[in-house]
Amino acid sequence: MYTASDLRKGLRIKIDTDPYQITEFNFVKPGKGQSLYRCKMRNMITGAQFERTFREVDTFQPADLQEKTMQYLYKEESNYVFMDMESYEQVYLTADQVGDAIHFLLDNLEVDVLLFEDRPIGVTLPNSVDLRVMKAEPWAKGDSVSGNYKPVILETGYKVLVPPFVEEGEKIRVDTRSGEYLTRVKE
Repeated sequence: MYTASDLRKGLRIKIDTDPYQITEFNFVKPGKGQSLYRCKMRNMITGAQFERTFREVDTFQPADLQEKTMQYLYKEESNYVFMDMESYEQVYLTADQVGDAIHFLLDNLEVDVLLFEDRPIGVTLPNSVDLRVMKAEPWAKGDSVSGNYKPVILETGYKVLVPPFVEEGEKIRVDTRSGEYLTRVKE
């Protein structure tokens, strides 16, 4: 059990039947009376955000969350299919649950699937993935008007800015947290 004094940014708690993550936290001590804890929270299932104030005596259940390493298999209609590496059981996540990770999912990529009470609710990617450049405009040497970066389209359909020397067919490493180019990958 958590008390209100345990609240902090990033803490995951269970309120009613849903898991919530605290996104902002403020401690308020008025001149008279009890201390107050103002929190902005995000529902980890629906994504809804709201603000709520708690008193010092309030208690909370920790959210029953687990991460399990799974392998991305394929997209089926509007769902993304992942396989548990131990039991070979398949789980389905919606595009909303996968979020921006959609841009970096490759077949057989190992990811961490976040489970709440054995229900999949989200995906955590590795910090970087290697993707092939499918479409890139040729670079004209001495062309300094267009800047130091050019847009390319990767094999997942994601667009990213890269240095002008990156060409079509090459593999590049992309940071999955920021979506930015990191380096070329030698094959």
